[in-house]
Amino acid sequence: MNKVENSRSHIPFPQLWRARPGTLGIFAKEPQAGKVKTRLCPPLSFAEAAQVHHLALHQTVTALAPLQPVVFYSGCATYFHDNFPGIPLLPQGEGDLGERMAKALLALHARGGERALLVGSDAPDLPLSLIIDAYAALASAAVVTIPAADGGYVLIGERGHHPPLFCEMPWSTPAVLKKTRGICAAQQLPYAEIGGWEDVDDAAALLRLIQRAPTLAVSTYATGILRNYGLTG
Repeated sequence: MNKVENSRSHIPFPQLWRARPGTLGIFAKEPQAGKVKTRLCPPLSFAEAAQVHHLALHQTVTALAPLQPVVFYSGCATYFHDNFPGIPLLPQGEGDLGERMAKALLALHARGGERALLVGSDAPDLPLSLIIDAYAALASAAVVTIPAADGGYVLIGERGHHPPLFCEMPWSTPAVLKKTRGICAAQQLPYAEIGGWEDVDDAAALLRLIQRAPTLAVSTYATGILRNYGLTG
């Protein structure tokens, strides 16, 4: 694996990551055609969208491996055992998205301590520097997010557990981040936001990923597919 460095200090990221193993969780879904990345269809077929998801998930887990994450999976356990040997795996279990996220964060608290972070696999080029900064922010904040361009977030972290953040949330809408801010204000929870990034949920976002990170496997695959549909050069 290539060594990834912090541009500010030139110290390898694993040396900057002071968290215990199990502090960071990756929320992941098995790439089944017709059940993942459906907003990419059209122009992509369901099978092509599933391959984009597969490659994005691999990129996410590989990039974050130095931070010793836990993968919380949904779908067939065999897929995750075969593709991510050596990575701790835990099933998401039952419930709506908020309930499953809350359970994942509780599991991280039990494994890694007071601070816990949870990311998805929809932002495969998310910089490790933002994740490390989010962890650092929890030294003083009770809740931290990395805002997403669509009005949600690509990461949420908490110091201690705060169940209201995951109850009756309008998931998959542009109101998620705004409501999260409101809950923190109402609960008097010190709240921090670190930078911002973008989930790859539709064709326009996929094109922007290709422009930002053209050498990623997911980008090179998507470039060929989108070229077939006349959407890229």
